[in-house]
Amino acid sequence: MHWIALKMLTGDRSKYLGLIFGVTFATVLMSQQVSIFVGIMARTGSQILDVRDADIWVMDNKVRYIDEVPGLRDNELLRVRGVPGVDWAVKLYKGQVRARLADGNFRNVILFGLDDATLAGAPETMVAGDLADLRRPDAVIIDTAGYEYMWPGEPVVLGRTLEMNDRRAVLVGVCKASAPFTTLPILYTRYSEAGRFVPKERHLMSFVLVKAAAGVETQTLCSRIEEQTGHSALTRDQFFWKTIRYFLASTGIPVNFGITITLGFIIGVAIAGQTFYLFTIENLRQFGALKAMGVSNGRIVGMILLQALVVGLLGYSIGVGLTAIFFESTGHITHLAGLHMYWQIMLGTGAAVLVIVVLASLLSIRRVLVTETAIVFRT
Repeated sequence: MHWIALKMLTGDRSKYLGLIFGVTFATVLMSQQVSIFVGIMARTGSQILDVRDADIWVMDNKVRYIDEVPGLRDNELLRVRGVPGVDWAVKLYKGQVRARLADGNFRNVILFGLDDATLAGAPETMVAGDLADLRRPDAVIIDTAGYEYMWPGEPVVLGRTLEMNDRRAVLVGVCKASAPFTTLPILYTRYSEAGRFVPKERHLMSFVLVKAAAGVETQTLCSRIEEQTGHSALTRDQFFWKTIRYFLASTGIPVNFGITITLGFIIGVAIAGQTFYLFTIENLRQFGALKAMGVSNGRIVGMILLQALVVGLLGYSIGVGLTAIFFESTGHITHLAGLHMYWQIMLGTGAAVLVIVVLASLLSIRRVLVTETAIVFRT
């Protein structure tokens, strides 16, 4: 019976390919859009994950996400250091400033001011230059995507100069960093230099980075810091997900992607369902002949489900492959760098495709079950 079901499926090549195309299209649309959506959401907190030195971020308790941070008073650093269980605590500046290039053009950049003594939060991988050069006067390090954005098509040349807040900055290195949500260049400098590169503010310190002492549980230490300082203390993962939740709740990104993903699912059901239904209707005489020969309804249902599963497997495989090729071929593009397909998305898309083919087969099964064997003898 299985062999007969497959022969019936592939008998009409155009409808067979049409079924596969419908599932493939739905798979590509869902897997690609969900992957891009997840990648964009991950970018909103990418700079949090890049800071691997610290266990805890301390900030004003009204902070909603990483890009909306009021400054803390300098003495808050000493208060945090005085909390039992803190191994070390350093200050960190994070903000956006306007940089002027040597040709007179302006670019907005994300600026990090790292602790002068430890450089905690510095990038881990250098492409050009040395991290130690950041201790030189006026020194800044830029990420690779930011360098391409500010000097497109030009080779990496250290020693370039730019101005921030009418202060001269010298490029001493190029590093790798995760792409930010806004795709702006990321600059790193020392905290003391950041005070010169940004407009004068009453309080410059954005965060306090904390390392827990050996044997101290981070969540326990967060509670102690909040109790003794009155500020919010979050682990790296907690701050990352808090930032993501803000963008999910406060922007139109989830709605826009959700509409596209839902349309992909609906289109997949519509194309596969309609094509599979027409395919079944055209094969009613064959199904009637099988029933006349004594084949049970259960066996016929199994044949239809087998046909649907074969179409779903082929369409899903081709669709996932096309999505993987898309991300592989666009990985060098700055605005798409870092976006890829997660294994969880592959599984989720597979489940969605299974639902599509099952729904498509259900549209056909009822018509087959009520078919009379006499249809075989009609002209």
